[in-house]
Formats: sequence, C-alpha cells, structure tokens
Amino acid sequence: MNTNKENNSLSAKTIYDLTSFTHLDYPEHLACIVWFSGCNMRCDYCYNKDIVFAKNGKYSPDDILTFLKTRVNLLEAVVLSGGEASSYDLISFCRKIRELGFKIKLDTNGTNFTHIKELLELKLLDYIALDYKAPESKFTQITHSNKYDEFSKTLDLLINTKFNFETRTTIHNELLDADDINKIILDLKQRGYNRPYYLQEFLDTGSNIGNITAPKKKFNSSLLLKEIEIVFR
Repeated sequence: MNTNKENNSLSAKTIYDLTSFTHLDYPEHLACIVWFSGCNMRCDYCYNKDIVFAKNGKYSPDDILTFLKTRVNLLEAVVLSGGEASSYDLISFCRKIRELGFKIKLDTNGTNFTHIKELLELKLLDYIALDYKAPESKFTQITHSNKYDEFSKTLDLLINTKFNFETRTTIHNELLDADDINKIILDLKQRGYNRPYYLQEFLDTGSNIGNITAPKKKFNSSLLLKEIEIVFR
C-alpha cells in the first residue's frame, strides 16, 4: 500500500520534459529520456540551463508511467536525466518502472550519494553514466559547488561494487586542458576504474549557463595518458 510520501513523489510536477525515443543515450537499448527539473550545480558549459533553473516541470512521474504503459514491448529502457535526477527520491518511481519491465539508466553528477546508494541496494538501476566534472583542484571552479567529496564517494561505490557504469567528462580547452584530464585519468586508474572513459567536446549551442563560446584552441588529445581506455564522443 502506498504511503502519502510515495503518492506525493509520484504526483509532483518534477519532470521538465520527456524525450519519447532515443537509441543513443542508453548503450544498445531503445529508450526514452525523463528530464528532471533543477540541478545542484551551475556548470558554465551546461546548455540545459532552462532545465537547471526550472523550479518545477510539465509532468509528474505518474504522467510518465501512463506514457510508459503505452510503450511496453516497444521501448526497452528509461533514462533518468536532468538537471539532476538523483536530487529526488526516485525509489517509488523506479519500482513502478521496473514493474512495467523496463531497464533503468541514471545520468548523474554523483553528488547525492545517499539516494544513489539506496537505489543500488534495492537493485533499481541497471546502468549509470557518471559525470566526472573536473579534477578536485578545479571541481568548484567548474561546477560552482563544493560537492567533490560526495561525488568521490559515489565513484568509489560504483567501482567497489562492480556496478555497470561509465564515467564521462565534457572538455572545453579553456576550462579543462590535457593536464586536467590527465589528473582525472590518473585518479580513475588509482581507484581501480577499468572501463572506458568518455570525453565529449563542448557543444556550442549559443546558449549556456556561463555564456561561453567554443574554445579558440582545439583540445590536444595527443597529450593524454594511456593509462585507461579513452573514447571520444
């Protein structure tokens, strides 16, 4: 029987938007993307600023579940993204998604450690894409937050539990150069990370939180260490 808390978490308009179909965001699975409103970071290069600054959304989790019932056997998975989806209590929502037979991927900055740990313990996630925003020395500068320690705990948890996940970093040569990325590479290697590390170029859409433009000098990938597998997207 649902509690009032569960009912509230499913009926609140916390979801900014829905992408009804993607074959790119969850490796090897057809999925939809649920974009949660709000974020606890203010990354300068972020082009989802409307989502980041949104106080509420168009849809509730119940609305998404109604949609998903029409996609059983058509889609395979649901991607929970944002903003920062893990800012919310996702347990009830994920259980309902599971009941419909979908896999669940979480896109996250890793700074809501307790929520992510609970979801893992309840086996409510199948895959995580973890944003490694910057090395510790530049983390606050890039994210405008002081949450490196929370992120670090999440990264260690995922590595130590051998959960199926990836790490990824957005690169902009005037914010993070090859030396900065090498610090991340060495940190991942030291922690025992043995999966591909994805680098994605800054996308200049003309609108982002820091009002930044494309870097004047291209990122020099030849300077990167070969300690772990690096994949450019």
